[in-house]
Amino acid sequence: MRNWEKALPVLEALYERGQTAGHGWTLDTEFLLPHQQHAGALAAQGLVELAGREDRAELSVLEGRPVRWAARLTSHGHDTLTYSRIRPRADPAPHGTAVGQVVELIPSQMAALRVFVGLAGRLQVSPAAGLAEQVRAASCDHGIKRWRLHLTPEQMESVAYGFWLHRLTGSAAEANRFSREYSALYPPPTSVADRQATAAARAPS
Repeated sequence: MRNWEKALPVLEALYERGQTAGHGWTLDTEFLLPHQQHAGALAAQGLVELAGREDRAELSVLEGRPVRWAARLTSHGHDTLTYSRIRPRADPAPHGTAVGQVVELIPSQMAALRVFVGLAGRLQVSPAAGLAEQVRAASCDHGIKRWRLHLTPEQMESVAYGFWLHRLTGSAAEANRFSREYSALYPPPTSVADRQATAAARAPS
C-alpha cells in the first residue's frame, strides 16, 4: 500500500470526527496513539494541524477535562481528501485477467505521453482505450524519479506511437529509451535495415 493510501483513512477520520464535534478538532480520546502518531507525520506535510497549548486549553474548558492532544485538517488536508474522492483511477482488470505490464517512465517520457493522450480528440490514430486513464492514475516514485503504469499490449503499442510522433517533432530520446527497455518501437521494423536501426536504438548508450 502506498503512503498516500495509508494517509487517506486518517484524513477521513479527522474530517468526520471534526464535523461531528462541531469545533473541528479530533480529541485524544477519539484517536488511538498509533493514529495520533500518523497524524503527527501528516502535520509535518502540512495536511494536519496539531493543537497548540492555547487551543488545548480552550478545548479543555469545552470538554470539562484536560485535553492533551487534538488535531484537525488544514486547508491542504481538506483539499487532499476532497481530491482523493474523485481522483481518476484505472479501471480494475476483470477477475482472472492480468493487469498489464509494469512500465516505468522518466519525467520527459511522461510529459510526452501526457501531450499524446491530451490530443485524443484531434488525432486520427487515437490513443488506445484506457491509456488516458492509466496516465491519470500513474504513480510517481520520487526516489528514482519514475512514473509507474500498468499497460496492456495495445496500450504499449499506442505509447510507442506517441513517442514516434514526439521523435518526428523533436526528441528521439524518449522513443529510443522505450524501445530499449520494453522492445516497443513504432513503426515496427519491416526490413533488415529497419531491424539494424532498431537494434542500434536499443543498444546501451
